Amino acid sequence: MAMTTTQLYILGRDADAGSERGVDCPGELPPASDPDLVERARKAKEALGERLFVLGHHYQRDEVIQFADVTGDSFKLAQQAAARPEAEFIVFCGVHFMAESADILTSPSQRVILPDLGAGCSMADMATFDQVEEAWEALEDAGLADDVIPVTYMNSSADIKAFCGRHGGVVCTSSNAKRALEWAFEQGKQVLFLPDQHLGRNTAVLEMGMSLEDCVLYSPHRPPSADKLRGKKMILWQGHCSVHGRFTAESVDDVRRRVPGVNVLVHPECRHEVVLKADHVGSTEHIIKTLEAAPSGSSWAIGTELNLVKRLAQMFPDKSISFLDKTVCYCSTMNRIDLPHLVWALESLALGEVPNQITVDQDTTHWAKVALERMLALP
Repeated sequence: MAMTTTQLYILGRDADAGSERGVDCPGELPPASDPDLVERARKAKEALGERLFVLGHHYQRDEVIQFADVTGDSFKLAQQAAARPEAEFIVFCGVHFMAESADILTSPSQRVILPDLGAGCSMADMATFDQVEEAWEALEDAGLADDVIPVTYMNSSADIKAFCGRHGGVVCTSSNAKRALEWAFEQGKQVLFLPDQHLGRNTAVLEMGMSLEDCVLYSPHRPPSADKLRGKKMILWQGHCSVHGRFTAESVDDVRRRVPGVNVLVHPECRHEVVLKADHVGSTEHIIKTLEAAPSGSSWAIGTELNLVKRLAQMFPDKSISFLDKTVCYCSTMNRIDLPHLVWALESLALGEVPNQITVDQDTTHWAKVALERMLALP
């Protein structure tokens, strides 16, 4: 195939000299600090035009976010992709389960690309399909399964979403977890909440008036006995977010000592004791809207991913915005999507190659959609 001038530029080839700086894999690209990368990404995106739609999760690096057509949380981004049927290529700058959700919701003619296949999610990986199947079999053996409704957080694999679809369950986000649980308790007596114990516990206790005694932790490595499961409203899978789980009650106490009058705003994936000490709790979108509406001059300590906190501080310079913990903590897997990987993905697409396509099989897609549609039907 003959290359156009634009394609020659994208490869990094000097057409006059005949030399080539093109590369075959992300590892051979120049470092992200190389200013040439920004121009290469811009040129590749321009060459692809409306065939391309780039999604950027809130936790992404600024060097990647600058090329996103839309930013948001995982479910919002997947919905945005589905709303762009003219886009042949969906480049998802996020993590694996998010790209899976986009593939589930988009049409067969659209292809979802994850710039680095190593960008996973530690929380999602804490609940594998085999583990959840074994847990369900244990519930069946104990005579409990008929009264248990599985509810999975959006931060889970397509397999787990499909599992919930098959077993009469539902997907939830951090924004609608309460509504999803209310629906689940209308269907059954107990909920198996996957995979984030903290979101499940915080929603049940702080928003629905349950007690900690109504909850039992389910470890796939050391499952509780049937007697410990009986009578418990919330069976919480022993999973957590590696970023939000780092915040401690001491972090809140420390920032209050250091910053008089500070408002502590945290994500519900944080530990229960952190949420209890916070002034405000909410999803990523809630955090952004709260800071947007906050009075000028107010001070805020934010318990969520550091890339977002830094960006919020830049967005609202009239407010004092800081990271809740003294320890710097990025989402390491989210940060695998860097500018070199994005450039490689865009240039490959411009040359007619489709790298790192994420596909979910038809059966899994069907049942995951069932669980997602139940969520979308919630009042």
